[in-house]
Amino acid sequence: MAGSPGSSGLVLVLNSGSSSVKYALVDPATGERPLSGQAENIGTSGGSYHDAITRILDHLDDQGHVDLAGAGHRVVHGGERFSDSVLVDDEVLAAIRSFSPLAPLHNPANLAGIEAVGQVRPGLPQVAVFDTAFHQTMPAAAYRYAVPQQWYDQYAVRRYGFHGTSYRFVSERAAELLARAPAGSAPAGSAPAGQAPSGSVPAGLRLVVAHLGNGCSAAAISGGRSVDTTMGLTPMEGLVMGTRSGDVDPGLLAYLAEQTGQEAAGLTEALDTRSGLLGLSGASNDMRTISEAAERGDERARLALDVFVHRLAKAVAGLAASLGGLDALVFTAGIGEHSVLVRRRVLARLGFLGLAEDPAANAVHGRASGGRISLPGPVQALVIPTDEELMIARDTARLVAGP
Repeated sequence: MAGSPGSSGLVLVLNSGSSSVKYALVDPATGERPLSGQAENIGTSGGSYHDAITRILDHLDDQGHVDLAGAGHRVVHGGERFSDSVLVDDEVLAAIRSFSPLAPLHNPANLAGIEAVGQVRPGLPQVAVFDTAFHQTMPAAAYRYAVPQQWYDQYAVRRYGFHGTSYRFVSERAAELLARAPAGSAPAGSAPAGQAPSGSVPAGLRLVVAHLGNGCSAAAISGGRSVDTTMGLTPMEGLVMGTRSGDVDPGLLAYLAEQTGQEAAGLTEALDTRSGLLGLSGASNDMRTISEAAERGDERARLALDVFVHRLAKAVAGLAASLGGLDALVFTAGIGEHSVLVRRRVLARLGFLGLAEDPAANAVHGRASGGRISLPGPVQALVIPTDEELMIARDTARLVAGP
């Protein structure tokens, strides 16, 4: 098996969160993962990022995986500075730290993971892969807010967008699937699960990709380049999410502060952790639970589903306008890949764009039709599983290998 103990060229992919570090050992050429797991309880019982990284690297050594090409890290916010993944050095570390006010729940943890690897395995090359980098191709008309110029100049207030690593993988994979299909027909058989896309996207291909998980966003992608997206300065803007509200009137904060006496920080925390599907349904942030409750007649669950679909369909239509047309709508991530109901209801709202559900294909998530879940026509709908770990591994291998 590729990536057997002692093999070279494997990349350790790390996603350092506030209380855990997820890891995977990835072969960037094949996508195979000899090992994966999660170190938990960081910040409790004396556990630290240093301890977690030590346990992970010791576990790799115990399994014989000692010849790593490098470590690749997911970093949420790269500001305007980074438009690609980069090898980590002191200057990069300082930049990641400087962007922490823009992602206070993510960047400090991402940074702690990088620093811990440097302490435990100082000779191991490290690469930072930024969620925001993919969206640095957006034009100013898409990323600027209509706010005082000083806010942009001094405080970097603008739309950044997130989920960029996922969008990069999915857009390349969609291009491959669509290229295999005759005009106006379904994509032919898909590549084996986990296979990396080729990395090229035809210049004229217009995609809207909906990344729907606990965090949700959508992006307009033209020829492999982001031209618009729904998330903004932070991951709270845009679509309804599991616990995040998505778009709200900014006047809401001042109004509720006056009515409740709460400060902005507390109200923002409520919008971030107690809103979205959870706030609407009153029961869950999980679309599976909400869909089941809605089918049983639960009115709040029905409302949560209705609002989620309404906002998503409206966003897709708007992003299609940013592209000047649409060739394919792609669903990915947990909800996008697994919710037949959400996809069905969204496609029903978007018939005017030329989309029509193929019920049989949608029922099996496009697995028997190369990802296609729509009837043949000028605009296709696809389901494509994302693979951010593989993209991080590929970027790490590319940068470590050098020019």
